[in-house]
Amino acid sequence: MSFEIVEATIADIQAALESGEITSRGLVLAYLERIVSHDKNGLTINSVLEINPDALFIAEALDVERGIQGTRGPLHGIPIMLKDNINTGDNMHTSAGSLALADSYAGEDAFLVKKLREAGAIILGKVNMTEFANFMTDGMPSGYSSRGGQVLNPYNISAPTGGSSAGSGVAVACNFCTASIGTETSGSILNPGNLSSTVGIKPTVGLVSRSGILPLSTSQDTAGPMARTVTDAVLLLNALVHTDTADAASMTSVGRKHTDYSIFLERDGLSGARIGIPRDYYFEELTEEQLAIFNSAVERMKEQGAVIIDPANIKTARQIAYSSVVLNEFKSALNAYLAKLTPGSSIRSLRDIIDFNNEHPLETLRYGQSTLIQAEYHTSGTLTETQYLQDRAADLQLCRIDGIDAAMKEHELDALLFPADFGARISSRAGYPAIVVPAGYTKAGVPLGVTFTAQAYCEPMLIKLAFAFEQHTLVRKPPSLKSFI
Repeated sequence: MSFEIVEATIADIQAALESGEITSRGLVLAYLERIVSHDKNGLTINSVLEINPDALFIAEALDVERGIQGTRGPLHGIPIMLKDNINTGDNMHTSAGSLALADSYAGEDAFLVKKLREAGAIILGKVNMTEFANFMTDGMPSGYSSRGGQVLNPYNISAPTGGSSAGSGVAVACNFCTASIGTETSGSILNPGNLSSTVGIKPTVGLVSRSGILPLSTSQDTAGPMARTVTDAVLLLNALVHTDTADAASMTSVGRKHTDYSIFLERDGLSGARIGIPRDYYFEELTEEQLAIFNSAVERMKEQGAVIIDPANIKTARQIAYSSVVLNEFKSALNAYLAKLTPGSSIRSLRDIIDFNNEHPLETLRYGQSTLIQAEYHTSGTLTETQYLQDRAADLQLCRIDGIDAAMKEHELDALLFPADFGARISSRAGYPAIVVPAGYTKAGVPLGVTFTAQAYCEPMLIKLAFAFEQHTLVRKPPSLKSFI
């Protein structure tokens, strides 16, 4: 096959498919060859957890359909990877990286997976993730799971991958698939997107259905696309945005979502946009080298006509401390999910998982399970704890009303701009959207992105800004997969 899949966009692939230069079956084979060469051998990146045994048949069927009926749309015949906490009602497992769930099969596709299949996407496989979305224990490295092992950062193996959608970001960065789906509770798309030099869209909670996703937090969870370009991420987002009557959060999007977000891909999207930079608190962990990359990105935005308000500080930034919300919601949400597994499953509760891990300590407890134990024995699972209710109200007040809302109103902003994923905590607790875009690399080759954040259902504005910034910088480069610094 002469077609070059490295860094190929959805548009590139569709043009090649239409011309007959490639087939979807050939495309799947090409990705599988790269996975064999670099993920399972060679550098052993270890991002891919499982391959869909039906992927080649699905691809061939979509090739036949293309020839007879034409395409369903831009995702027709495009290979997509899914994070391992997203249900597929096929011959693949859904384990969230846990050996306790290594033999678990979902009864049906997650709602978003149904929509991807309807759009013609090929579910190529499942990717590794930080076990239980980094909610198993303290001290577990990002990208590690007892089922899948450790995912490596392809740009520098001494750097973290970011979590918990580590495999989703790394597989895309390494061109093991065209795009992927990750999930986020608090930085789990933005963090690996930043560290894998990919575009990650963390949607408003409710824009994308949560049905059929192994949960962490009822109030903060959302799935979102990860891709090498803003355009590809948006095309994937289009397939995900559908109202799901089985998901209460999804019903909040009625009348507030768009059927086609690609209309907001504007090269001059930065022109006249008012972008605020919350310098206080959010820049304290940046190195001088990272700060220089960020400041350079800001200068490029100014060159494209952006109005930069600097600083545009968030007055509650230092008040947003530990919250018990996720800890309490985890037990409640996980037990409800596990109770609905197929009848043959022996794991029906969080306690079952803890017991399984205790029975297999060498395989499962390399880093312990302190967080699982805390959730099981220090929360009721009924969401009636006084501290939980107070923290939930405080999160909304400090992060949403007195936080992002207040800062944007005070400075009349279209968006806030953060270095890397440092605004993930406040945007996730607010339930607000964010997009991370590659901005540069350190001398050691470690990627750094910038993150645009705004209020609920402001994805159109964020897409404009992210696309314009990307198009006028084009800094992303693929990892060499040959040598590390």
